[in-house]
Order: sequence, then structure tokens, then C-alpha cells
Amino acid sequence: MTNLTLTSDNRCFEGQQRYYSHESTSTGTAMSFSIYLPDEAVAGQTCPALLYLSGLTCNADNVTHKGHFQRLCSELGMIFIAPDTSPRGEEVPNDERYYVGQGASYYVDAKCEPWAQNFNMESYIVEEFYDLIRSQFPVTSIGITGHSMGGHGALMFGFKYPSKFVSVSAIAPVCEASQSEWGQEAYQAYFGDDQSEWAQYDATSAIRQAGKQYPALLVDQGAADDFYLDGKLQTEKLPAVCREVKQPLTLRYHAGFDHSYYFIQSVLEDHLYHHLKAANLAG
Repeated sequence: MTNLTLTSDNRCFEGQQRYYSHESTSTGTAMSFSIYLPDEAVAGQTCPALLYLSGLTCNADNVTHKGHFQRLCSELGMIFIAPDTSPRGEEVPNDERYYVGQGASYYVDAKCEPWAQNFNMESYIVEEFYDLIRSQFPVTSIGITGHSMGGHGALMFGFKYPSKFVSVSAIAPVCEASQSEWGQEAYQAYFGDDQSEWAQYDATSAIRQAGKQYPALLVDQGAADDFYLDGKLQTEKLPAVCREVKQPLTLRYHAGFDHSYYFIQSVLEDHLYHHLKAANLAG
């Protein structure tokens, strides 16, 4: 693929924080992403990469500006990649509800109109974007993580496509979208009334169907997170399904922390080490 356009490039610690755009065949739109390249990668040396999927209403800017990962990535020699959460633009369908439409793809391939033409984020992430990263950057292996809706995507993709990812983690993930208020309305829009189809896009369903895939799975959850307390994340379903398939899980609850990027930046360092360890073992 040669259609990458560099849109910004900034020196940051011992590396470069860049943004690129490209025309996507999966979404039929322009898509953008941020990537942090430590100096080793800039020089062409292969490095492990971490793919971060963002949550509802976010784009690549949120974690790039607020995640505070660049210093440690430069020290560890890790590439950090953050794609957008959905296709965007005046011609792309949208919804007045913030949990449906632009910024709220749930990383699925929608089946119903008007969403089906552009909202093909599963195909985009695990096929088109994955291959683009592999072909255009010096990547040895890719781990996957994410926050909230992006945590749902990370768990779902990690277990549906274990040959593509060496490691998985999540921060405050939506664990069973088909049983949450947000997810039910989004899945009704994207898939219609067939709730058996909704369940195929649950993180817990992906884990149950795949079985044990990784030596370790790391998940962090803020104990003062209103979305968790209101039942929108369905966190309690995750340890149950991991026990069922004997998938090792470290699920940590953090007193006083909410759903914000203050929480993300507080735990993200541990996730970088989690993925680096797996990359080193794979290597």
C-alpha cells in the first residue's frame, strides 16, 4: 500500500509522534491514525507494536494527547498505534445519540442501512489497517488494547483473531455489549432485531468460542466508574467466561478511579509492560 499521507510529524522524547491519513476500501472514506515511532523504528529497526482502540466519542487524538505513553515507548522501543473509532464525514451516516454512529462503531461490520456501506470497522481494523501497519512500518509483532468500547474491540479481536495478536489487554472494557444499554441501541441500529446476531459481537462470546489463547490477560477497571456502576460495562461477565475456558485473567479494580483518561494514564504503563513481555516471549 502506498497511499499513506503524512499529515503531522513532531519530535517527542526519543522518537516521532506522527499522524497519517489514507483512503480506506473497507469504509469507503478517508481514515486517519496516529503512530508513535521510537528512534529505532524511525531508523528502520523492527520493534514490537501496540494497537490501541479508543472508546465512544473519541478519535486518535484523545489517547495521543492524554495517554502519556510516549516517554515509556521511547525508552522501551515500542511502537504505539491509535486508529480512529469510525468513518467520518458529511456523507457518512450519523445519529444524535452519541453511542450510535460516528465515533461509536463498536468495531463491527454493520449489516443494516444506512450503516452497512461505511461502518465496516471489523474488516478495516483486522484486515486492511492491520496489513497496512505490517507493510508500512518495521513491526515485529502486534498486541492489542483499548478503552471502553475500544476495550470491547480489543478483547473481541484478540480472541477472534489470535494469530494476528501476541497479547491482549483492556481498560474499563464493555464486556457484553448486547446486554448493555449502549450496546443494545447500537446493535439494534447496526444489525436489526436478531439478538442472536448481537451476541456474536460480544467480547465474552469471542472468548467463549475461542477458548484459552494467551498466557495472560490484563484488565483494569476503576471502582468509581459510573458506567461500570450503572451496568453499562458488564464487567462481572468477564472473569466468569475466563474461568469457563481456563483463560488466565488479571482483573484489577482501582478504588476512586472513574472512566476518564486520568485513569487510563494511571494504568497504561502496566499495559505497555504487559505487551512488551508477550512480544519478547514471542520473539
